[in-house]
Amino acid sequence: MAQPVKKANTAKKTAKAATAQKAAPSNLTQMKAPEKKASPEEVARLAHRFWAERGRQHGKHEEDWFRAEQELRGKAS
Repeated sequence: MAQPVKKANTAKKTAKAATAQKAAPSNLTQMKAPEKKASPEEVARLAHRFWAERGRQHGKHEEDWFRAEQELRGKAS
């Protein structure tokens, strides 16, 4: 006598496998793009622009430099 085929059991296994694949993040989604480091020339250009926009006031060049680094780093992300 032939044994009946268990289609329902196979369907459950397939559904579980599909759910597991959706729930588990792949390695590709976990990887981050390498952070592009801005060159000193790029930072200097942007910092100079910030300085000019502030009315060419002296005494805050570090703030302009750090702001330029942050903006360039943000664009790379």
